[in-house]
Amino acid sequence: MTNPKTASTMSDVAKLAGVSAMTVSRALKPGTYVSEATRAQIREAADELGYVLNSAAAGLSSRKTGFVAVTIPSINNANFADTLRGLTERLRGSRLQILLGYTDYDVTREEQIIAQFLSRQPEAIVVTGGAHTDKCRRYLERTDVPIVEIWDLPKSPVDRVVGFSNAEAAQIMVRHLFEQGYRKIAFLGGDTSRDPRGLDRRHGFVDAMKALGLDPSRLVDAGTPPVAMREGAVAMRALLKTWPDTEAAMCVSDLSAYGAITECQRLGKSVPGDLAIAGFGAYDIAEMAIPSITTIDVSANRIGTLAAESILMGLDQSDAEAVPTAVTVTPKLLVRESTVKA
Repeated sequence: MTNPKTASTMSDVAKLAGVSAMTVSRALKPGTYVSEATRAQIREAADELGYVLNSAAAGLSSRKTGFVAVTIPSINNANFADTLRGLTERLRGSRLQILLGYTDYDVTREEQIIAQFLSRQPEAIVVTGGAHTDKCRRYLERTDVPIVEIWDLPKSPVDRVVGFSNAEAAQIMVRHLFEQGYRKIAFLGGDTSRDPRGLDRRHGFVDAMKALGLDPSRLVDAGTPPVAMREGAVAMRALLKTWPDTEAAMCVSDLSAYGAITECQRLGKSVPGDLAIAGFGAYDIAEMAIPSITTIDVSANRIGTLAAESILMGLDQSDAEAVPTAVTVTPKLLVRESTVKA
C-alpha cells in the first residue's frame, strides 16, 4: 500500500523561513520587490521542503488539470517511444493527456523540468529512471500526486515503480554467451553516470563474468549517451585494437550493436564466426539486421501500459489503496543469428 503524501504549502515555507506567507508569495514571483537576503532565505526554505510555487493556482478551482507529466531521456530512442505509446494508449478514453519533458540524460535538466511541471499542477508524474538530484527528489517526495518511476528498480523508490533490473538483464545475456561457448567476452558502453541504466548493465556484466570465473576487464567506453550506431562502431574498433582475441561482445543497446557489426564487416570479420555480438532493447533494427541481433526484450510498450494503469488506479479513490508499490517486468532473451555459430 502506498503511503499518503502531503504536499508542502506556502505556509510551511513561511514558517520555516520566519516570514509571512505573503512575503513568500512575493519572493517566489519574478518582478516583485523583496530584499535579496529575504529572497535567498525563502528560496532555501522552499528547496528544503521541496516546494514549488503553483503558478496556475489562481485560475484553478480543483486539481483536475487533465495532464500527466512524463520525462524521458531521449526523443529518438525507439524503446522510449514504445513506452510513451503504451502509456498514451492506456490513457486513451480517460480525461488525461501527456505533457512530455526531454531530459537528455541530464539529472539537473530533469530537476528543472519537474519544477516547471509541478508549477502547473499535473495530476500524476512519470519519470524515467530512479536517479535524481537531491532537490528533484524532494520535489517528487513532497507533492501529493502519484509518482511512477519507470525503466528501473530503484533501491529507494519515491512512490511507485514499474521496471526491471538492468543488471540482472545483462546477466541473462552473459550466461547465454557463456552457454554458447564464449569465454573472452567484452562489454561496449555503459561507462557514464549520465545513463544510470546503461551503467547498471555494465555492472551486471562484470558481476556475471566474475560469477562464471571469467575475466571482466574487457570494458570499452562508448561515449556520452545517447549511444547509437556511430558510437558502437568506434567502440568496436577500440575493442579489437586492445583485445584482438575477443570472442564475443555485449553492447549497451541494439543501436550500438548494429554499429559494432558494421565495423566488423568493414574490417572483414565475420559475425558470429569471428566475433559474436549481442545488443539490448529488442529494437526493430535488431530483427532486420544481417545477421539478426541477439538481444534482450524488456517489454517497453508494456512498461508504459503498466505505468498508466498505476496512475489511473491511484487517481481513482476506490482503487488507491490497491495500487502496488512496485511492478516488475521480466526481461526476455531473444536468441538470433549474431551469437549462434552455424
